[in-house]
Amino acid sequence: MFNKSAELIEQKYLERARNLSVALLCDGVKKANIDLRNNGCMEAAIKPVAPGMTMVGTALTVQTGNGDNFPIHLATYSAPSEGYVMVIDGKGFESRAYCGDLIMGACQAIGFEGMVVDGYTRDREGNIKLGFPVYSKGFIPNSPIKKDEGNVNTEIFCGGVKVNPGDLVAGDSDGVCVIPREYIGQVLDLAEEKLAYEIDRSRTIEAYREAKRNGKELPQLAPQWVLDMIK
Repeated sequence: MFNKSAELIEQKYLERARNLSVALLCDGVKKANIDLRNNGCMEAAIKPVAPGMTMVGTALTVQTGNGDNFPIHLATYSAPSEGYVMVIDGKGFESRAYCGDLIMGACQAIGFEGMVVDGYTRDREGNIKLGFPVYSKGFIPNSPIKKDEGNVNTEIFCGGVKVNPGDLVAGDSDGVCVIPREYIGQVLDLAEEKLAYEIDRSRTIEAYREAKRNGKELPQLAPQWVLDMIK
């Protein structure tokens, strides 16, 4: 099945998401009490090809299996514009790589923001040289097959998380999270609140360090919620 790509998420939301870590976005999901597995966080096995890779974009979904990357090629050349993250439900297949640096380079040239693979990739060094954000379960040099069309832009599961076309996908060195499109604004608001809290906590910790260095009276370091819980 081949469906049209979802409309891109508004830039105002994407820009806000780019200023937040994936951990903060997951915290936003948790605070919003949204019923998502692992607060939208994909399984720990799905990691960036190299530390420092980051991505934020609109989900374009692919469903395939058995190391078949024909659906990935179909999805690559069907993207209507820049700004998508290709999210691939490869069923965690371990015996073949779903893609290497050539198809990654094509995705980058077209304007994809990144790629997430529930499976394995190859050409790690080439991928790193490209600087194209790719998240997968690991690496295997064995090449993919090209056989079935699979499904493009349907509901999938990737890394244990449900992903629909048009959802927000974000990745950094910690991993990947997915936020359903209908909750993006709410989650961003709450994640930004958490960021403000963390900035304040960082200031408190630095003030403690400074006081300790200068032999001054130490300020209260434990957060109030800890003090409340141990009363």
